[in-house]
Parts: sequence; C-alpha cells; structure tokens
Amino acid sequence: MPLTPAQMDRKLDEHFGHEASDNVEGVLATLTEDVTHDIVGWPTGPSRDHASVRGFYETLFSDLADGKATSLNRKYGENFMVDESLWEGRAPGRPFGIEGNNRPLSFRLLHVLEFRDDGQIQKEQVWVDLASILQQLAPANAA
Repeated sequence: MPLTPAQMDRKLDEHFGHEASDNVEGVLATLTEDVTHDIVGWPTGPSRDHASVRGFYETLFSDLADGKATSLNRKYGENFMVDESLWEGRAPGRPFGIEGNNRPLSFRLLHVLEFRDDGQIQKEQVWVDLASILQQLAPANAA
C-alpha cells in the first residue's frame, strides 16, 4: 500500500532531525540497507550501502555545524517526495572543498526521495545550491 504524504513527511522530518543533531546512526536508521544515496556532484558519486553513506555523513558533520534544514515546499507522488529546503548553520570545516572558517552559511537543497512500503528511504538524491555556497565562502580575491 502506498505511503501517505504524512508518513513520508514524518520519515523525512526524522531524517532531518538526526542530521541536525549529527547523529549518523539515526540517519542510517531512516535508510534501507541497499539505499542509493546520491549527493549530486559529490566526488565519489552515489553511495549504495550504509558504510559508504556513513563516510559521507561523518565528513558532512565535520564540515557543517549547528545546521537546520527547513522545508519550504514539498510535492508528493506514489512513494516519492520532492522537498525544497533551506539549510542554515555554520561552516567550521571545508564543505564541498571550500574553507569555511566557521562562517555562517545558508543554501537551498532539493531532495528527491523514494520510499519503500515500510516507510524507509530507499533512494535519496540531493541537489545542492553550490553557487550560493561558493558566493558565501570563496575568498574575496577569488574570481
């Protein structure tokens, strides 16, 4: 039986909650074991298991801090959701290879998610507004 929008909302909100508290195990618990986790443009390409996804989140949580993702708009289909969000926090590390120097950072994200009938996230594809990140974090003398 297909999931309702409310069921998909609860799972993604749970996922975002674990991200906000840097809880790698919690994030992984929202994903299927055979998840496809694709941060578009990430150098290693899509991850297809928990071990690879764990590495991504460990890096992410060292690069970004005090983050909160706020959903701006959601669209639903049969066991899939498209979520437009705004991420806000700090960049103490090197997000996407750019020195953050602990500066404030905000950028938009587009999540395309597919869910299994049991409510777990089977596929997460994330499109990041990298131009906004570059604009905020690139050195002033960079062109």
